[in-house]
Parts: sequence; structure tokens; C-alpha cells
Amino acid sequence: LQKYIKTMETLKKVRQFIETNNLLQDNERILVGVSGGADSVVLLHILLKLRYTCVVAHCNFHLRGKESDRDEKFVETLAGKYGLLYKKVDFDTVGYARSNKISIEMAARELRYAWFNKVATETKCSSTAVAHHADDSIETVLLNIIRGTGLKGITGIEPKYGKVVRPLLCCNRTEIE
Repeated sequence: LQKYIKTMETLKKVRQFIETNNLLQDNERILVGVSGGADSVVLLHILLKLRYTCVVAHCNFHLRGKESDRDEKFVETLAGKYGLLYKKVDFDTVGYARSNKISIEMAARELRYAWFNKVATETKCSSTAVAHHADDSIETVLLNIIRGTGLKGITGIEPKYGKVVRPLLCCNRTEIE
């Protein structure tokens, strides 16, 4: 019962956050970035519980060997379980990072968001939901302060940036788990 109550409180909290920040509309088709980790899987479950129409998008960056392939299979199976459209892509992340002289993290970010934009257009999704949460935002603020950011960097991660939305920014990692 305790777990059920916590789940319902979290659903209500996310719904309010979505409404307050005008992240999504009720009849909207949403591309959901699902890595296979707890955060993105919970994001998908919450959006489905809130009755959004979801398309699952998975990027395999091939950075963790067989573990990357297991995540891909898990996400494909999860999408199938819910009868959701599933899109996936394989990236040569290391090669892209090398050729563009950027970090692997930056390469993965660039590849992921460019592909999300392409797939959102192809699947007629008006928004792309990603699973950043409150702890990610705090980490971003601290990193920006260390880098000597101005006032803009102190704000952390925005709930909405272009067509990318972050419905879980109102939740911390403990709530997600």
C-alpha cells in the first residue's frame, strides 16, 4: 500500500509539473528517449500511465559492449510489451568523437539529439521526452559553477528546450527508484 501511495503521489507530481510548465498537451504524440536505464523506463511508464501516446526511441552508442546490446534488446521488448512503435539507431560514437575532436559524452549528445529530431519528424511526434531528473539539474548547476558560468548556467536544466521536454525534473533519483 505504501508503494502504491508513493507511486500515485509521483504521478500527480509529474502531471502537475507537465501542466505548470506547459510541456505536453493531452492529445500529443511523444517521442520518448529510452536508454534501458531506470530513469528512462520510469519516464515511459509514467507517460503511459498519464495516457500519452508514446513512440519509443533507443540509441545504441556501442560504448559498453554486450551491455549496450542487452539494453537495446530490453527496450525493444519493453516497447513490444506495450505495443508501441519502436525506433532504434546504432552509432559509431567513438569514431564521431574522434573525427569531430570532441568528447565521447558530447558526441553521444550531438548524435542523440540530431537523431531524435529526425525521428520525431518522421513519426509525427511534436515533443521528445527525455529522463533528466532533479539530481541531474543540481549536478549541471554545480558543473557550470566550477566552469565559471554566468547567471544563465546557475539555472540548471530547463524543463523545455525547443521540442525537448523533461517531465521528471520535479523528481529526484530516490522518487524514481
